[in-house]
Amino acid sequence: MTTNSTTAQRTWLITGVSSGFGRELAEQLLGRGDRVVGTVRKPEAVADLQKQYGDAFRVELLDVTDGDAVRATVDRAFEGTDRIDVLVSNAGCGLFGAAEELSDDQIKHIIDTNLFGSIQTIRAALPHLRAQGGGRIIQISTYGGQVTFPGSSMYHATKWGIEGFAESVSQEVAPFGIGVTIVEPGGARTEFLGGSMQIADELPAYEGNPAHAFRGLIGVEALGDTSKMVAAMIDSVEAEPAPLRLLLGSDAYGATHQALQDRLAALEAQEQLASSTDAD
Repeated sequence: MTTNSTTAQRTWLITGVSSGFGRELAEQLLGRGDRVVGTVRKPEAVADLQKQYGDAFRVELLDVTDGDAVRATVDRAFEGTDRIDVLVSNAGCGLFGAAEELSDDQIKHIIDTNLFGSIQTIRAALPHLRAQGGGRIIQISTYGGQVTFPGSSMYHATKWGIEGFAESVSQEVAPFGIGVTIVEPGGARTEFLGGSMQIADELPAYEGNPAHAFRGLIGVEALGDTSKMVAAMIDSVEAEPAPLRLLLGSDAYGATHQALQDRLAALEAQEQLASSTDAD
């Protein structure tokens, strides 16, 4: 993997720029002279950026759970500019609690947002990226896309799901000059933990259960510096070929490294059994 030494002005399409990584991305990119098309559900959340950056920052209203709206918004974004260099699929939400505690509505919402919404965003952009001869897709995930913790079953389900989708798509679109990067941050100093996440109603049977251990993290300052993480995401666009995964944070690296080691050891222990089931 090599990194280009010069940085050209780019146009970015980013879903979910109201807060967190999306907001920080918009601020850093606009501050360095790039152009941003950002989607929000509440335009007042970015009124200050619109006032400061004018035509360089275009805002689109979007609920990513609405597939028709996703396609219309992405089409409009590409049609309204000469070229969109980078799509950042960032919109998402969290849901925590034991699997048994989750409501059907909560499960549907997180799947529609984190999985369906991200899939539809990427699918809507692909024809445009092909037509313009390439580009870059950044899918914001989490190290929870390779590691699991109790009390996060549906969050992991959506993140493992979108990572599988993005990794497969990366192989499909590489011949068109489209690179795909899955970003896997660890804990970051955003409003997510204790802010935008949802917590299921507790069942008495799970009192003291590991499924509720996440509650101990609420209010604890995360290791990750959001500004540094976003700068690394932006820098990754200079790398050729596109890195498939970008781990950010020592907690993300440590937990993922251990999980992969454990998974590999468990796999290797089954080599003889796996081979024994081949046809004679």
